[in-house]
Amino acid sequence: MPLSRHEAIDTVRILSEALPYIRKFTGRTLVVKFGGNAMTDDKLKQSFARDIVLMKLVGMNPVVVHGGGPQIGNLLAQLDIKSEFIDGMRVTDSQTMDVVEMVLGAAVNKEIVNLINQAGGKAVGLTGKDGQLITAHKMVVSRKSPEMAAPEIIDIGHVGEVDAINRNVIDMLTASHFIPVIAPIGVDAEGRSYNINADLVAGKIAEVLAAEKLILLTNVAGLQDASGNVLSGLGTEDVDRLIAEGVVKDGMLPKIRCALEAVKKGVTSAHIIDGRVDHAVLLEIFTDTGVGTLITNADLQDSHLDP
Repeated sequence: MPLSRHEAIDTVRILSEALPYIRKFTGRTLVVKFGGNAMTDDKLKQSFARDIVLMKLVGMNPVVVHGGGPQIGNLLAQLDIKSEFIDGMRVTDSQTMDVVEMVLGAAVNKEIVNLINQAGGKAVGLTGKDGQLITAHKMVVSRKSPEMAAPEIIDIGHVGEVDAINRNVIDMLTASHFIPVIAPIGVDAEGRSYNINADLVAGKIAEVLAAEKLILLTNVAGLQDASGNVLSGLGTEDVDRLIAEGVVKDGMLPKIRCALEAVKKGVTSAHIIDGRVDHAVLLEIFTDTGVGTLITNADLQDSHLDP
């Protein structure tokens, strides 16, 4: 059915509003962390894939990093393997690491690749083990209490932290017009595999690539103040203050710290956006209002785009 005149006018208006953003971000790298509800809702998965393809078609270089916590949990439950978390991190013994690699490196990664390809893009899936993309070391977790003279060191298994990102692998793919889709699995010098938080991997990749944007999809509307209002635009000093005041807490704290560190280390802006919104990525990049929280070192005006 053809568009009505009113619908056609709305379409033209939307395209006109997007044009300055397309011009500004053509040739720039945008790192998108895909997770939360957007990974489990079929409609949202389709809209995410189309968003990524459109970004590539208008000249941007999207790099996708994905999580998969719920999918890992489901398979562990099916296999009757107990899940345990310490300080929000999954304890990952050798058996659990096998499941993590199976889910992240195979099932989830290939599903995202297929969705992007079906939407008209050219995606390539890889883990941090491919081409030594992500080298890592074992994360050390310690706890201290008044009863202990020294902090207790807790072994959480194959959970890692990023040592380095081999950007040559990503540059090779983007230069060949492919869209990298990266599972957050790292490897150390001895070949041991590590499960790494996807937000942290996305942040490190954004830093190394000197990305224009780091976009983290979440299951909330964005960073909220003490009254529950979404904070749409913040400078790094504002974020430091909110953390010190305890406004940023619980599950949002590691995401905000990841975004903050990336911006402080050269990423132009970081976005915490609501992945439950259809086409959330395009709304954040191509419209004046956006759908989440923007963190930047630049002076903030009333718009996401400098006049």
